[in-house]
Amino acid sequence: MDLAEIYRAEYGRCVATLTRFLGDINLAEEAVQDAFATAVRKWQEPPPNPGAWIVTTARNRAIDRLRRESTREARHAEALLLHHQDEPEEVGPVRDDQLRLIFTCCHPALAPDARAALTLRLLGGLETAEIARAYLVPEATVAQRIVRAKKKIRDAGIPYRVPAAHELPDRLPPVLTVLYLMFNEGYAATAGPLIRTDLCAEAIRLARELAALMPDEPEVLGLLALLLLTEARRPARLGPGGEPVLLAAQDRTRWDRALIAEGHDLVRRCLRRNRPGPFQIQAAINAVHTDGDATDWAQVLALYDQLYTLTPTPIVALNRAVAVAEVHGPAVALAVLEDVDLPGYHRLPAARAELLARLGRDTEAAEAYDQAIALATNETEREHLRRRRAGT
Repeated sequence: MDLAEIYRAEYGRCVATLTRFLGDINLAEEAVQDAFATAVRKWQEPPPNPGAWIVTTARNRAIDRLRRESTREARHAEALLLHHQDEPEEVGPVRDDQLRLIFTCCHPALAPDARAALTLRLLGGLETAEIARAYLVPEATVAQRIVRAKKKIRDAGIPYRVPAAHELPDRLPPVLTVLYLMFNEGYAATAGPLIRTDLCAEAIRLARELAALMPDEPEVLGLLALLLLTEARRPARLGPGGEPVLLAAQDRTRWDRALIAEGHDLVRRCLRRNRPGPFQIQAAINAVHTDGDATDWAQVLALYDQLYTLTPTPIVALNRAVAVAEVHGPAVALAVLEDVDLPGYHRLPAARAELLARLGRDTEAAEAYDQAIALATNETEREHLRRRRAGT
């Protein structure tokens, strides 16, 4: 494992751990970044436990920095940090540093877009440019959101702790959303390798922690089921050259049957509760995809109709149009897409291109592919779109 892989795998854990020691997100992140910079200079090869090395080095850097400060607050922080040189006993309902950091980043005092950006930065280790591409906004906008969120946490005195048990349900929706976004960035990365298994694995791990913490919350179970059923298809998602393989062309024998069985069981548990929510419905859609040798598209469309009633977003409308094409044909789906507005999102013109190609409108399909290629940010995905265009 090279240093870049270690950074992706360990950054979020290290920041979360240091935040517990320091009680200061900014200082924790700066100390971890300093520690990785030190690793670049000092490592001939990674140590046996690189994450522990980074945490120890970062903690020492933080102590050195605090000692150089002359304020009373800095001396107090140094004393607190030295007091916690050994791992303190964790208390409260959440016993996972990263999950606690997510609850901090998703505090209701923060704006929703800032919550997601801050979490992806601190927990996912994503660079500001990567988050900007994922959200289709300028990099400067994301940077401002992150800076303002950190300032809000500091100025409002938002503590690095878990909300009380009775507060957890109300604090849950943004936490579920950021875990979903973290997994999505891993499963369809905006840059670099198309799939980042470290982000997918971490999102699933945290979703499992959340399900253990809140086993009676259907949307928590729904999110976990959704992630597991999506992850189950990952072994067949890329071809021999690393190119994406569409669902219809995937070798279903390569899907992870254990994850599918676990995901289906969770979906059934959700159905018994009869409190449908967006993540549960998305999990049910994926359960249909992974049930048997072929997808029951009529059932998928019915579920998308239900999902759109709950969350009438352009993304849901786009995904629903794919099901419409399978049930009612590409012409009907193309008409549906006329009302979908997703500026800057490459998957909308890509979907239009596929439908136009199925209708034999090759010139228009090629133009739509060109739009999708221009908007896509991942080179692997761009190359896939170029190949699809060449076939029109």
